[in-house]
Amino acid sequence: MAGKAEAGGAARPAWLEGLRKDYHDVLVEQWSPYLGAILMVAILAALMISGQFWGIFGGLKLWGDWFNNAIGLGPWLGVKPELESPLSHRMSLMNAALILGSFAAALLSRQFALNRAPRLEYLWGALGGTLMGIGAALAGGCTTGGFFTPVVHASPAGWAMWAGLLIGAVVGLKLLLWTLDNITWGLSAKVSGGGSPLLPWYPWLGAAVLLAMGGWATSWASSGEARLASRAIVIVAGFGLGFVMQRARLCFARAFREPFMTAEGDMTKAIILALALAMPIAAALFDKEAMDPYIAIPATFWAGSLMGGIIFGIGMVFAGGCASGALWRMGEGHLKLWVAGFFFAWAGSSFSAFVRRWNLLTPEQNIDTMLDETRVGAQVFLPHVLGGWGWALLAGYGLLLAWYLFVRYNESTEKFTVL
Repeated sequence: MAGKAEAGGAARPAWLEGLRKDYHDVLVEQWSPYLGAILMVAILAALMISGQFWGIFGGLKLWGDWFNNAIGLGPWLGVKPELESPLSHRMSLMNAALILGSFAAALLSRQFALNRAPRLEYLWGALGGTLMGIGAALAGGCTTGGFFTPVVHASPAGWAMWAGLLIGAVVGLKLLLWTLDNITWGLSAKVSGGGSPLLPWYPWLGAAVLLAMGGWATSWASSGEARLASRAIVIVAGFGLGFVMQRARLCFARAFREPFMTAEGDMTKAIILALALAMPIAAALFDKEAMDPYIAIPATFWAGSLMGGIIFGIGMVFAGGCASGALWRMGEGHLKLWVAGFFFAWAGSSFSAFVRRWNLLTPEQNIDTMLDETRVGAQVFLPHVLGGWGWALLAGYGLLLAWYLFVRYNESTEKFTVL
């Protein structure tokens, strides 16, 4: 019959079938990582226009600080007794919104499930999260705040952590391979909790989360308070990042791990594309003084960034995700990543106390260079060092090209796989 279609044994109007198909194509089918990279940059550009930047570790560290105070370790570690609320701290709020964005996307696609890993995987999650917390504290940030954002802000600190992450990924994979060959305990098959009786209602629950987050952001944006209005932008940006990353499966850990594990390079090339698009946008905004580039550049070039990257890289292999990747997988219901996220936050808070005690990241102005220096590096902005944006962008794109050529060569030859 014209205008009708058969589905599930019942006739449905063709227009309704069209809506179902469009819903499936957009909200169920996995997005291309390249589309995800473009959308991620668009969100980050809007964030930078508002004078803010993307970071994750600061929010996780705050969560760890709250936990340390709750169990009585705060005074011994030197954690402030009065901490900012997790819902007002910019990075903490963005992290929570990112988890909820992934949660909404997983519900809308009916992909949310409480995924239980083998027992050994929880130990690897705890170990990986701990190493990521230590590495991020040493590097002044994680794969976002220590690598991605500093690279976009034209700081060699990001590239030093990039080198460390590559080394850490190789070392981590070799160690993980050794454990697979020598440890048999706790390797029973994963059991998924995907058979929930609420499964048919997941899309409606996802839509409810989306509407609730939209209402929350709108109420703060229209509050008349400048601080709340800026936090409304953070909510929208964090939620959008979580939604996009879940749909496109964007993950920095995969970008560094997969070329050495399977020789697959699509995720790496997507991250390269994101950096290539974000760098000139940031340059234009900095040139117009829309924001201060130094606010997102850690004083860790080069030793802190490199060593922190190595430790973080090993940790993310065992954890099965980086900082942002762990958060959006937490939103999907991966219990191992909740364990990794907990230990990431706790170790980040605890090791940061030792970093403070040893004065590793206490900045001191160098009169000769006028750079903030610490015991593990300095705060370096390439346009100031090289005399302008031309050489800084040329250096950045040169490194991106070298990374792309390496990944493309390895895809064809598999010469650098370690498994």
